[in-house]
Amino acid sequence: MIVPVDTPSGSYPVRVSDSGLEGLGACIRSEMPNVQNLVCIVDTKVMEHHESALRMGLEGFAYDVVTVQGGEECKTVSSWANLVDELLGLGVDRTTPCVVIGGGSVGDLGGFAASTVMRGMPLIQVPTTLLAMVDSSVGGKTGLNTRHGKNLIGTFHQPSVVYVGLGTLLTLPEDEFLSGLGEVVKHAVLAGEPLFPFCLERSEDILARNTGALRHIVLESIRLKSNVVEQDEKEHGIRAILNLGHTVGHAIEQVSLQTKTPVPHGVCIAMGLYAEVRWAEEMSACRIGTSDAVREVLIALGLPVLPDKFDLEAALTAVKFDKKVRRGKLRTAIVEGVGRVRLTEIDSGEIRAMFYALEDA
Repeated sequence: MIVPVDTPSGSYPVRVSDSGLEGLGACIRSEMPNVQNLVCIVDTKVMEHHESALRMGLEGFAYDVVTVQGGEECKTVSSWANLVDELLGLGVDRTTPCVVIGGGSVGDLGGFAASTVMRGMPLIQVPTTLLAMVDSSVGGKTGLNTRHGKNLIGTFHQPSVVYVGLGTLLTLPEDEFLSGLGEVVKHAVLAGEPLFPFCLERSEDILARNTGALRHIVLESIRLKSNVVEQDEKEHGIRAILNLGHTVGHAIEQVSLQTKTPVPHGVCIAMGLYAEVRWAEEMSACRIGTSDAVREVLIALGLPVLPDKFDLEAALTAVKFDKKVRRGKLRTAIVEGVGRVRLTEIDSGEIRAMFYALEDA
């Protein structure tokens, strides 16, 4: 199954397979038939669970492996500098494809490294988490975090191909799986039919990781994102709708990162999504009952609608460093109903009102 992505920077396929990493080599040969040498940046957890499948998939290629500890902690300038040093030490050149295998954090770090080494190496994204499959692996965004906030350093660097092996989801820890479902529900609210009702009607199959159900939510999410990215590659306009749930969600995440028990990204986005839909409904911009419908889907998929503990002022401080906020104004998506979203600009007072929706959720 192939979803094409066509951007001004280049066109590439997203290949979705029911198998795991054993199908990676066939994908590379199909899309890049002249490639013989590779360098692989691999999440250490992927090596623990899928090393044999990866070696099987890359049989016949000459390749080096650089392992990276995944998670938001890897998205730092120092991690990037160390990774670049390793890549250059391996003797890579501008034609060596950089195969980045892991979750979204490793994809962001590896993608940024590929975009900067020798001003750009070919990139092959191989997401192994649900979150990365439906979101970060498509669209060309790379990013590093700073003490001021998430993804404040980064580039746009489109991959040559994206390979999605659904088999890797079978070993994914439950909290990471739920994190991916948060972004799936966001896509479902944006897309409407057929993804939104599917998430509710097939919630048990999704949670049981039924291959057919997973294939459907991944393909529909990728189709939505590719359609948006094709219209607005570098987020000058409509691509901002993909930030739905992220204003509140990123703030919750940023506060949570300062604790001993950080909340996974997609789970934060799920809570942010609910808050922002509820806010839109309370200001009469959204069809009555939409927030209840979103809440029903989130609960059916085992996702929370509000954090256990919430520090409003700390969250608002985190928003000040959100790259979407400019001169006290925020360009944000307002949900008018499931499948109907528009962009608007709001001021700081209205940003605060978004968070009030969490207080009596």
